[in-house]
Order: sequence, then structure tokens, then C-alpha cells
Amino acid sequence: MSAILTLEKISKRFGAIVIANGVDLALGEGEALGIIGPNGAGKTTLIDAVTGFVPFTGSISLDGEDIGSLPAYQRARRGLARTWQNTDLFDDLEVGENVAVAGGEVSRTLGLVGLDWASGAMPDELSEGQRKLVGVARALAGGPRLLCLDEPAAGLDTRESEELGLALRALADAGQSTLLIDHDMGLVLGICDRVVVLEFGRVLADGPPEIVRQDERVIAAYLGGGAGGVQIKETTR
Repeated sequence: MSAILTLEKISKRFGAIVIANGVDLALGEGEALGIIGPNGAGKTTLIDAVTGFVPFTGSISLDGEDIGSLPAYQRARRGLARTWQNTDLFDDLEVGENVAVAGGEVSRTLGLVGLDWASGAMPDELSEGQRKLVGVARALAGGPRLLCLDEPAAGLDTRESEELGLALRALADAGQSTLLIDHDMGLVLGICDRVVVLEFGRVLADGPPEIVRQDERVIAAYLGGGAGGVQIKETTR
């Protein structure tokens, strides 16, 4: 599997506080890669570095091209798209119009997340989970090489998170390369092909979900020790 995204020795400090400390990772073509970790592990900082919203040291390559010095908008033009923890939709525009402003073909793009029926609806008529999916659709409008998702399950209940997981897994199965960070371990371990665990800005574990959940270091980081693995309900894999 060829790498679409490569990070080498990514580090970020805020004063004396180390947020990312020499992170190396690669994301393969068509892979759904999840990043999890305790609060303060550096997850959002890492995705901010990838998409061009914080300075860093190290190197970031997209399709073999070094993009580390490019501003965010130029990275977006090269195929990096992202969502944010807060999905800010234009509440005075229909759902389809919210997608259209991102340059997407409305019916096709909404269809990618199962919301083609909602084109004429107003955002306040949708559930919070559906609003999150509109945000994902907007990020997909330009046909990105890599979709970066920052806490898409934030604020969702269990049912909404499961519905989100079904949509994201369908995108991955269709070949959409995806980088997902979220606190919902069930979502990440349930739908991702591979999972990276961060702790204090370093990579603690990297591997398939079924291996990562049994890693004693991961168990200790999340649960303070114990045996038997991190118990996560399987969802859509």
C-alpha cells in the first residue's frame, strides 16, 4: 500500500509544554487511520499541523510532495480537506446550499454520506448527527485525496455515533483515504483499518484495532492498568 501522507518527527511546543514530540506515521492509499489518546495527548495539534493551522518542526508529505511550508489553503488545493469539532452550518441556507458553497455537486456529495434526501431541508430540521454528516459532505465536496476528521462524534449520543460510523466506514470502503481523531474509542476502534495511540505527544502504539485494544500500554494509559484489553463494542467493521 503506497503512502498518501507521511509525517516524520513532527514536534510542537507551546512555550515549555511539549504537545507533539517526534511523531512519525504514514497513512496508506485508501486507508482509514484513527488516532486516539487521553486528553492532552496531542491529537488535535497533530491534525492542525497536517492541515496547516499550527507551525511545527519536522516534515509532512502528501503524495510524496513536501507540503510542510505551504499555507492551509494551498494544502487544501492539493487535496487535504478537514472538518472541525464544531460544525458551523449556514442556518439560513438549505442543506444542499451549504454543500454547494463548497463547490460540490449537491446530490452526489450528499449521497456519499446518505443524506441526498435532505438537500431541501434546513439545518435546524436535522439531528446533531445529521448536521455532522453535512459537515463531512462539505469537506468531501472537492473530492479530496485525504479527509481529515477532527472529533466528528463530539456531542453525539450512542445511536448518532453509530450512524456516523456507518457513513464513515462506507466512505473508507469506497476508497476514501481518511484520518480520524476522536475521543469515542468505540467509533475509532470499530471502523478504522489501523489505529495510532498518542500519549504525551508520542506514539504509544500503532497497529490494527484488535491488537491495539490488547496492548498493555494502551490499557494503562486509558484505564490506569488492568487486564483483559480495552472493551469496545464492535460497530461497523
